[in-house]
Amino acid sequence: MKLGITTKAFLAVLLVALAVLLAMGAVGRWSFTRGFVGYMDELALQRIEDVLPKFVRAYGREGNWDFLRNNRRAWFHLTRPQTGDDDPTHWNEDRPRGGQLDTPPESDLTGAVFRLSLVDREQRFVMGNPSAATQEGAVKRAIEVDGQTVGWLVMGPFQKVSDTGARRFYDEHLHATLLVGGIAALFAVGISLWIARSLVAPIKQVAAATHRLAAGDYTERVKPSSSDEVGQLARDFNSLARALEANERMRRDFMADVSHELRTPLAVLRGELEAMEDGVRPLDADALPSLKAEVMNLTRLVNDLNELALADVGALVYRKAPLAVGEIVESTVGGFRERLMAGGLALQLDLAPGLRLAADESRLRQLFRNLVENTLRYTDPGGCLKVVARRDGDEVCIDFMDSAPGVPETLLPQLFERFFRGEISRNRATGGSGLGLAICRSIVEAHDGRISAHASPLGGVWVALRFPILER
Repeated sequence: MKLGITTKAFLAVLLVALAVLLAMGAVGRWSFTRGFVGYMDELALQRIEDVLPKFVRAYGREGNWDFLRNNRRAWFHLTRPQTGDDDPTHWNEDRPRGGQLDTPPESDLTGAVFRLSLVDREQRFVMGNPSAATQEGAVKRAIEVDGQTVGWLVMGPFQKVSDTGARRFYDEHLHATLLVGGIAALFAVGISLWIARSLVAPIKQVAAATHRLAAGDYTERVKPSSSDEVGQLARDFNSLARALEANERMRRDFMADVSHELRTPLAVLRGELEAMEDGVRPLDADALPSLKAEVMNLTRLVNDLNELALADVGALVYRKAPLAVGEIVESTVGGFRERLMAGGLALQLDLAPGLRLAADESRLRQLFRNLVENTLRYTDPGGCLKVVARRDGDEVCIDFMDSAPGVPETLLPQLFERFFRGEISRNRATGGSGLGLAICRSIVEAHDGRISAHASPLGGVWVALRFPILER
């Protein structure tokens, strides 16, 4: 039979509790037996030592044990300690003395009177408990008169004696132990059931939510019910659900953006080709630049998508080597000087000497080109681009700051998301594919760096790059 987690937890806690109860009961009984019962046996043995001299004196006067046979008064008189009367003439059954010696002393909690017997030198029973001499664990003390053994006092073990106060106490202790053990067992059942339910219920809730999440319900959330590990499990589940929901939303947006980006140049190409096919537009050299431009847009988009896909799976190859970053910035950004001037933009370079990185030169140049292209695409004529390279502690800081227009503060964190463009419209005359800054982020992270966007002091966007410096 397949057991659920609640049943397993209940049985586990219950079995542990019962095992502890049984162990405590066994140890308690063993300790009681060795302690209390042993103590009672020691008291009984002390009784033998107390009455043994009386038996010696009595036998010395009588010369045999005949005076004790079937004489309860004489037997109880001899086995009672500190009576001070050893005269056998006072022990005759025909001379009652108030009847106080017909029964054993009621204060004898050890049960010694019932455990004691007398046997003669031939091991024949004389008086007392007839079975004491044959019981396992019985203790014998020799009665010696004039150097000769004339008999033995035999004390049976305490466990073999019943109907005494000590035995009743022992039995009552056992019954009390069993009663307390039964109550504790019922209490353990209740506690086990409570623990199983309180512990497993949140886990089952998370398990049920996991099934719904696996089925595609990314809005599923679990309310944490505690601050322990189970509560942390619920919070981690909620974090996972939010991440999956965000990834699913990004996937859908990504597919929509890709389809849109591909549809536009394809639609232009199709329109141009259909116009040529219908004779509306002549197929001549003037039509080729338009077609080529759309093909180049498609090629650029596909290449960017391929590069991002490779970056996502870690398949992009980076061949890092020590580089003078100032020289790379100057040669790469300086190559755009004419295009910047044509767009009405001034270029300012402030590059500290001696800055070195462990980087892939081609990827680093691609990073800088994408950032300059972003400035060319979005900065208004009459502005400028300022590039600063400096050292800050153990980092190389490279800042690209351009002039207006800027990006609202709320949109700055989204600049590095795929297909995001700062301008509101999706006008392809100004906007690119929306993948340039996403590629920049993947390149920076592959170099163990950081990239962030801020409002530029010049009125536009400030892209800050931070790389670990390479010491000489």
